[in-house]
Amino acid sequence: MNINVLLFGIATDLAGSSSIKIELPVNSTIASFKEIISQHSQLKNMSTYAVAVNESYATDETIINKNDVIAIIPPVSGG
Repeated sequence: MNINVLLFGIATDLAGSSSIKIELPVNSTIASFKEIISQHSQLKNMSTYAVAVNESYATDETIINKNDVIAIIPPVSGG
């Protein structure tokens, strides 16, 4: 299934875009999504980030459905 992934912060800078599309097998989990993203050439150096599915933070066990929108949210610092 083709999934739209929104990128924020440093992920946008690394990918050169605010979103990417990736192909995932049906019934993929966030854990398997992270494995696929770690192989993405521009994002493979990103080690820490949160993942949201349809605007809610997700755990590694969360199942990704066909029309879900995934967001990669890197850590934020500042004051």
